[in-house]
Amino acid sequence: MKAVRFHETGGPEVLQYEDVAQPTPAAGEVRLRVAASAFNAADNGMRAGFLPILVVLPHVPGYDVSGIVDAVGKDVDGVAVGDAVIGFLPMERDGGAAEYVIAPAEAVVAAPTSIPLVDAAALPSVALTAWQALFDEGRLTAGQRVLIVGAGGVVGKYAIQLAKRAGVHVVATASPRSSDAVRAAGADEIVDHTDTDLQSAVREQVDVLLNLAPIDPEQFASLVAHVRDGGAVVSTTASMATPGDASRGVRAATVFVLPNRERLAELVSLVDDGKLTVEVTRRIPLAELPALHAEASEGRVVGKVIVLAA
Repeated sequence: MKAVRFHETGGPEVLQYEDVAQPTPAAGEVRLRVAASAFNAADNGMRAGFLPILVVLPHVPGYDVSGIVDAVGKDVDGVAVGDAVIGFLPMERDGGAAEYVIAPAEAVVAAPTSIPLVDAAALPSVALTAWQALFDEGRLTAGQRVLIVGAGGVVGKYAIQLAKRAGVHVVATASPRSSDAVRAAGADEIVDHTDTDLQSAVREQVDVLLNLAPIDPEQFASLVAHVRDGGAVVSTTASMATPGDASRGVRAATVFVLPNRERLAELVSLVDDGKLTVEVTRRIPLAELPALHAEASEGRVVGKVIVLAA
């Protein structure tokens, strides 16, 4: 089978499109004939050696995947050959940038039926990140307010949709390029961070401040004043500390997405119920994945890109 792998960490040039032996599922595992995998920033970081995630080399990237189950190992219940599934694969194991991939049976759920199977690869980790940031760490409930910094990204738009569905008032920062998409996702208030002072633009305190973008640490710390007593500051930017305010009971949490099969199945249901829109910006063939990593290394990848296995 064909796969894209890196045998050592480094620049995009370490990625190789090559022939690899087809894997066989062990007990508790299934093999997927991959429809698509999704590119995430963490794929770039793992290939470059920036993220502290230990992988066995050579490594196949692409931990978000969709496909058809074509082989099942022993002791697997609830998943059968022929099932269309999506999964958030263990990041330290080989991913879906290949024609076939092995997945723990507990990592996959039935794919949405309302969108193409290839597009469904775009859902798992980013939607789980948004959910975990808002509700597991932020503890948002109906009637509360959230300020989302960097809402124009993929996770931001999922966060807006999920927050609105939960009855939360959403204040979002976005550039003019992404403001229409942020508005379409359901934001109640939009602040253009390119020409507006965020400190003065946020007129009412929020229950949760969610940061999804690189931000100056001093600016980040200053925004904590907009969080009510007992609220939370949540960030997905692991490269910097998340500020809080212990004197006012404002919690600080940094989110790194965790697998959650039950929650992923719930997100699939929201997609099929028309309550959650899956974003796909671009589709590329597997052989072009190294070029995409080169784009990412230059900071040019916008939106969600999925990688077609065939």
